[in-house]
Amino acid sequence: MVSSSHAFKQTLSRAFCLSTAVVCLGLSNSAWALFSDDEARKAILDLRKSLATTQLELQSQIDKLKAENAQLRGKVEVLEKQGEDISSSQKTYYQDLDTRLGNFEPRTETIEGVSGIVEPGEKKAYEDALKTFQSGSLKKASEGFSAFVVKYPKSPYLPLALYWGGNSKYATKDYVGAISQLQSLIKKYPDHPRVPAAMVTLGNSQLESGNKAAAKKTFSEIIAKYPDTEAAKDAKQLNAAIK
Repeated sequence: MVSSSHAFKQTLSRAFCLSTAVVCLGLSNSAWALFSDDEARKAILDLRKSLATTQLELQSQIDKLKAENAQLRGKVEVLEKQGEDISSSQKTYYQDLDTRLGNFEPRTETIEGVSGIVEPGEKKAYEDALKTFQSGSLKKASEGFSAFVVKYPKSPYLPLALYWGGNSKYATKDYVGAISQLQSLIKKYPDHPRVPAAMVTLGNSQLESGNKAAAKKTFSEIIAKYPDTEAAKDAKQLNAAIK
């Protein structure tokens, strides 16, 4: 970069000298008397040629400087991008590390309003059972939720395990098992947001098992306690259909 600056200064110096010569030539008409017409024309042509050469050299130096600046800007942008990538990689690394540590250490979590200590492997056990339910393997899902309820009786995931376990048992026509798990959910967590829907499945299980009186009572409770919910709409239709 130093040699480019030195050459640039030399070029400017030559241009200045040539410009001075033009001014000097223009100051005195008598100076041209020393030259013949041919010599004067030749001197002017030489001067123009020299100026043109100087302009080209100046432009070349300017273009070179621009190119060097562009290269420097490109290098700076690359370094900035590398810095952003490193920062992003570090963030991802620490998030992944935190997740992995969470798999080996108990931690406090709040699940749909229920707080508690989540033991290592607890969340995965619940999620595996839920994925099984969502895939349509209802009997296997029912077994997974039942195993979860037994293994993690104080889990913040317990209300959901009881809810989905009851639904999976109802879907496999295990109405006694469905009633047991859904009643357990309603008794232990009466204010849980899943209770209205759980009561609908409970009433259906009671109805399918032949206990129409219990089903009508359950549907009536839904209508009275949760009048503005989808569960209440379903309960009204089901209650009206009981003969």
